[in-house]
Amino acid sequence: MAVVRERRTLTLKEIVVMSALGVAFAPLYMAWIQVWGLATGLLGPVGMDVIFGFWFVASIICAYIIRKPGAALYSEWIAAIAQIPLGSPSGAWLILTGFVQGLGAELVFWLTGYRRFGLPVLMAAGMGAAVLSFAYNWVRLGYGSLAPGLLVTMFVARLLSGAVLGGVLGKLIADGLAATGVLSSFPLGREWRLRKARGRGGDAPIRP
Repeated sequence: MAVVRERRTLTLKEIVVMSALGVAFAPLYMAWIQVWGLATGLLGPVGMDVIFGFWFVASIICAYIIRKPGAALYSEWIAAIAQIPLGSPSGAWLILTGFVQGLGAELVFWLTGYRRFGLPVLMAAGMGAAVLSFAYNWVRLGYGSLAPGLLVTMFVARLLSGAVLGGVLGKLIADGLAATGVLSSFPLGREWRLRKARGRGGDAPIRP
C-alpha cells in the first residue's frame, strides 16, 4: 500500500493567504501603538510589555491555519514590513523586528515537528516570540541599563502577554474564521469540518 506524504512546502495559495493576513494586520499593529501609549501612561515602562503580545498574533494565526514550516516567520515579517509605508515610527527597523518576532514563534512549532497546534503550543509560540523580541530589544534599546527588578517584571509581563494576546487571542481569531467556512481548504478548516461531522454523528468521509 502506497504511503501518501503530506506536502510540507508552502503553496502559492498559502503564501497569498499569509501575505493577505499579514498586510491586514499591519494597520491593526499600527493602531495598537495607541494602546501602548495608554498602557505606558498607566503602568510605566512595564505597560509596553503588558500589551506587547498582540504584535505576535499574525504569526500565531497563520501558523495555526497553515501548519507548515515558515508560516509563522513569513506572516509576521510581512505584517511588520507592511507597516513601513503606513508611516510606522520604527521605520526600516521593522524589517528586522518582524523577522525576530516571527522566528521566536516559528522555533516553537519547529520543536514540535509542526505536528502540534493545540492551545498550549500556540501559547508557547507567543512566549517564544516574547523571548526573542525581548533579547532583541535588550540590544537595540539598551535594556541592560535598567534596574534588575524592572527587567524581570518587564520580561514576565511580556511572556504572559505573548501567551495570552498572541497565543490565546490568535487561536480565538483563527477559530472564528474557520467556523465561517472560509478556511475549508486549509488544515484548520478541515479540522473544523471533521469536528462538525463528528458532532452530527455522521459517517461521511472528510475530504482533505
